[in-house]
Amino acid sequence: MSKKILNFKTLLAILLVAAIFPWNHANAEIAKNTFDPFEKSIDEVANALSSKQITSEELVEYYLKRIEAFDKQGPAINSIITINNQALETAKALDTERKSKGPRGKLHGIPFVVKDNFDVVGMPTTAGSVALKDAYPTKNSFTVQKLIDAGAIVTAKTNMSELAASYGRLGYSSMGGLTLNPYNLNRDASGSSSGSAAAVAANFAVFGLGTDTSGSVRGPANVTGLVGIRPTLGLTSRSGVVPSSLSLDVTGPLARSVTDASSVLTAMAGTDKEDKATKFAKHHVQDYAKALDVSSLKHARIGVATDFFGDNAEVDAITNQAIAKMKSMGTAVVPVTFSEQTKYLWTPILGPIGDAEFKRQFEKYLSTLPFGAPKTLQKVIDISGSPEVLNSATPVNPARLEGLKTALAQADTLYSKEYKNIINKEIPVTREEITKIMKDNKLDALVFPTMSCPASNRFDKEDPTFVCTAYDTYTASYVASTTGFPEVTVPAGTAEAGVPVGISFLGTAYSEQKLLDLAYSFEQATKARTVPVNTPKLAQ
Repeated sequence: MSKKILNFKTLLAILLVAAIFPWNHANAEIAKNTFDPFEKSIDEVANALSSKQITSEELVEYYLKRIEAFDKQGPAINSIITINNQALETAKALDTERKSKGPRGKLHGIPFVVKDNFDVVGMPTTAGSVALKDAYPTKNSFTVQKLIDAGAIVTAKTNMSELAASYGRLGYSSMGGLTLNPYNLNRDASGSSSGSAAAVAANFAVFGLGTDTSGSVRGPANVTGLVGIRPTLGLTSRSGVVPSSLSLDVTGPLARSVTDASSVLTAMAGTDKEDKATKFAKHHVQDYAKALDVSSLKHARIGVATDFFGDNAEVDAITNQAIAKMKSMGTAVVPVTFSEQTKYLWTPILGPIGDAEFKRQFEKYLSTLPFGAPKTLQKVIDISGSPEVLNSATPVNPARLEGLKTALAQADTLYSKEYKNIINKEIPVTREEITKIMKDNKLDALVFPTMSCPASNRFDKEDPTFVCTAYDTYTASYVASTTGFPEVTVPAGTAEAGVPVGISFLGTAYSEQKLLDLAYSFEQATKARTVPVNTPKLAQ
């Protein structure tokens, strides 16, 4: 009797398993197609790819649909200049490679966007200038190639302030028009890496690349709720990138989290024989994401740069709340002040260097382009000022055109005593000042509002809610630009207009890991990032 009961129970169990298995299998198939990449991190997307919840081809299609829905239609963020028409084929090839060989690493099959002053084969490098619309490079920039080698996919190139300088029109170019801030369409996305910042904030890609001369990664990241890294000058290469001023230029990542930005920095950093500034980079690169320390603020000592407050009450309040939060976590806080010159470094250092260096370095870059592209600054000026361009829907910003003429006229100052004095004396003195302040006060980092006011009015539309008493909201950014020291900006809060406000951590050369630890510790404690209201999830 007991044996019959046992057999019946066994049969019942088999029937139950048979009934349940197809249900589980069906649900597994459903689960495979329900991964939503919206706001997902590099690690989350990489895990979804590895577990076959999604393919790289599907990922690229997802982001292209979002670009179609939100970049040129709907809110018309206008962050994208050129779509990579090879992105889907590349994704298919990477999916096949994943099946046969496994992933190259966590970036395998991850889509990203590139500021349009980085060379990408098969796509023009316009740097936002209509004069360069036919400038097709023959090889990828060093940093882009490193990311491609890691398996990442360039899906698009992004808009920027023309030739990486805004002159009052932040995020505007004759090639791409004006990029809007996805958090508030009446505000700009800062500049000059406006397109990359707006695109990543709007979930058009997992991460983006930008360049920073005097704040062009940090400003856009600040106003679009992103983490932006200006690395130590020389940690990342600038070869294959349209230069602005090589004494100041760096390349850096923009991402929605400290971990993602750290992962990208790890992948793009390194020594490049074509960029002498990177000679010692290989000695300093590490896996920044792997070592992030969430408890770093508990033991930290920071210096608050009080010179960069006072231009906007909301920014000051958000920054002070951030500092109070750090103090509550155990951080020691010390107020610090700078010399009169260091409080505003544009006039004595950054401006003159940019004017002196631009023509020679720009024309050296132009010489690498194939036949048909302009070869001189004068030719770019001529095209930019032509009736055809001036009468187009997106003429060159008149102030930017005057800036190009000034750079042409000032080209000879590259050999002047004044220029040499700035390079050989003034910049080292500024470095020494910052280093001394940090050493004397035993500081891990300097902290300040990344920009002293929230995202500004777009140049073509007045927003009466915008309040700012600053002559220049980028003033704090000039310290890292002058010294070549690293700075990380991270979201700290949101202004009443709905636009994000960030704070910065600045340190001495090659202190990226320490700064990223502090930024990560702050990010995890505050969770200050919000999602843009104008680019929500797409309806399924």
